[in-house]
Amino acid sequence: MTQRRTRPTHRGRRFDLRATAVFFGLLATALIAVGFAVRALAPAVQRRPVWVVVLLCVAVATLLAHGRRRRRLSAARIARRAGEALEQATTTALDALDTPAPAPAPAPARTHDDGVPGPGETYDYDLLDPDEFEAAIAGLCVRDGCTRVEVVGGAGDLGADVTALTPDGRRLVVQCKRYGDDNKVGSQDLQRFGGTCFTVHGADVALVVTTSDFTAPAVEYAEQCGIVCVNRDALLAWSGGRTPKPWAAGAHEA
Repeated sequence: MTQRRTRPTHRGRRFDLRATAVFFGLLATALIAVGFAVRALAPAVQRRPVWVVVLLCVAVATLLAHGRRRRRLSAARIARRAGEALEQATTTALDALDTPAPAPAPAPARTHDDGVPGPGETYDYDLLDPDEFEAAIAGLCVRDGCTRVEVVGGAGDLGADVTALTPDGRRLVVQCKRYGDDNKVGSQDLQRFGGTCFTVHGADVALVVTTSDFTAPAVEYAEQCGIVCVNRDALLAWSGGRTPKPWAAGAHEA
């Protein structure tokens, strides 16, 4: 015969009359004790109501403190971790301060002959700004044997951009004009330079060097005053060593 399966019955929690009676007995005892306590404290409440309020606040605070215990523990753990991180960051910063910073690499010393072409070489002076052009002319002077070469151009130079002593001991004063092809050096430029190069700077040889050219009146004035004009073609020839040095062209006679 086929046996019929019966579903297992879930056993519920059995009613315990004894435990229930004990529970209600304890509850009644607690209520009676609270009643007696309230009755006994009633006169005290009337005399000292502030103390009652304080006791209630203490009780509420105790309950809240117990309920937030885990939260306080979590906050304490977070505070401890933050303190450890702060201590580590402080140690790292102190170590960085104690480590000496690497010394900066010294800048390369600039000499007057930086970028100056040797004899037979070509050089594009159009790539230079006015200050670099003055330094390049000073470099040519150094290359060709001049001594005490100085770049003195700037505000208040009174026309002298480069000063030097030629190999034979004469004082050389040079004015540099970094001009474009369409801007020639005029007679007014020569007159201003002529008024200071000999009387103020004490030149034995005065040069005006330009990347452009000179107007005819400027050349005429220069010939009258004994100023040597070095235009673009003459500059390239000097730079390439294809011509005598410009200070050999003439000297001022007092």
